[in-house]
Amino acid sequence: MSKLTHFDNKGDAHMVDVGSKDVTEREATATATIRMTPETLKLICAGDAKKGDVLGVARLAGIMAAKKTADLIPLCHPLALSNVTIEFLIHEDDSAIEVQASCKLKGRTGVEMEALTAASVAALTIYDMCKAVDRAMVITDTRLLLKKGGKSGTYEAI
Repeated sequence: MSKLTHFDNKGDAHMVDVGSKDVTEREATATATIRMTPETLKLICAGDAKKGDVLGVARLAGIMAAKKTADLIPLCHPLALSNVTIEFLIHEDDSAIEVQASCKLKGRTGVEMEALTAASVAALTIYDMCKAVDRAMVITDTRLLLKKGGKSGTYEAI
C-alpha cells in the first residue's frame, strides 16, 4: 500500500516538497455532472435563464477556480497554469450537464486538484444560477478522468 504524502513521519500534515522533482508537461481532466429537471435543462440550453448565460458564467467560474485552487485546498501548491478549458456535454436523455475541466502546465507537480476544483465550481455555479427554478438539482460523479506527466506517468479512468 502506498504511503500518504501529505503527512510527515510524526503524522503531522505538511506540504510536500517538490523542489527536487523534474519540470515536465503535466495535464489533468476531471468531470462533474449536474442533474436537473428537463425544464431546467431546456432553460439553460435556450439561454433563457433569468440570471443570464448560465454556461458562459459557469465556464468563467471554473477557470477562476482552477487558478485559486491553492487558496482553497490547504496543502496544494500555487501553480502557474498554462491552460484551463471547460467543456459542457449536454445529456438530454437524463436531464444532465457533464462538466469537463482540463488543466495544463509545465511544472514540478500535477494539476489534478485544479481540474477537480474547476469542474466542481463550474457545476456549483450552474446550481447557483438555476436554484430559483430547480432546488432539487444534484451534483454527482465528480472524478479524475485523466492525468499525464510526472514520475507516476499516465492515469486514465475506465
